[in-house]
Amino acid sequence: MKSLGIACASGTFKGVFVHGVLSAFESSNVHADVYGGASSSTLSTACATIGKAREVGVEYWCKALNFLQHSGGNMSEAVLQSITEYGPMLCEHLFLPDTPRLIIAASAVVTPEGAQETQGDKARRLGRRLLLSAARGDRTWVDQHLMTHLFDSAASQDGLQLDANNFDEVAYASTRMLHAWDIPAWVNGQPYIDASYSCSCPAIELAQLGYDEVIAVATEPGELYQDLFRTVPIPTTWENVPIYIIKPDVEPKDLGVDFTSATEQGLHAVYKHGQEKGEEFIAKHLRSYL
Repeated sequence: MKSLGIACASGTFKGVFVHGVLSAFESSNVHADVYGGASSSTLSTACATIGKAREVGVEYWCKALNFLQHSGGNMSEAVLQSITEYGPMLCEHLFLPDTPRLIIAASAVVTPEGAQETQGDKARRLGRRLLLSAARGDRTWVDQHLMTHLFDSAASQDGLQLDANNFDEVAYASTRMLHAWDIPAWVNGQPYIDASYSCSCPAIELAQLGYDEVIAVATEPGELYQDLFRTVPIPTTWENVPIYIIKPDVEPKDLGVDFTSATEQGLHAVYKHGQEKGEEFIAKHLRSYL
């Protein structure tokens, strides 16, 4: 059987679609050899890695919404509360010998100037500026100050191992969008910000690791791009490795789920749509894995 990688995209609350797809795969006993997550997909991806995507289900997203509402709209606190609730259960299983490989992308801040801007009181202003730059496809700041780091449960390179000691830090760092998160993110004493600034979905990265097939799960209809700046589409093949892209048929916002806001009804609707798209994909493409 061919080796399979599943890469999951960012999207804040829109990531509930990803969780629905992963739950559908689990229901059909389709499991990957490696899972890759970025930003809001990180905890859902971790759940799938240990075979608990379905068990955790849409309730994870409903709790996150409740955390956000009770924190007065503080995204940092909501994410940290989710990690506090689910992190211990995940770490209990993620790093066992027979657990599939897990990779979490994050954007490392590699210059002193960048660290000062991202971790200080100018971070929100920079975040808003980067959103404007993203709309223009201008990656100048990112190219000067950031580097994608892949934290890997199978890594041997010093500093990029993903383990129980740094999982919580990595999970938070991967989600930290500067315009809406007010608590700085550090991993092993180094500053980080959201994966999306440099890697919204680690599909190419999984292909580069030598897996035979990669499934990329998007959070929006239309083209899936490598990062927030939308200049490099994720291709359908990478050096002869097929990349299959699963995406919603409808904009999640139309169902009541936007990036940093949602309704509970909308979360259930988008999760269900993810399940349906996952089941549809399995029927068409993954018979050999059943």
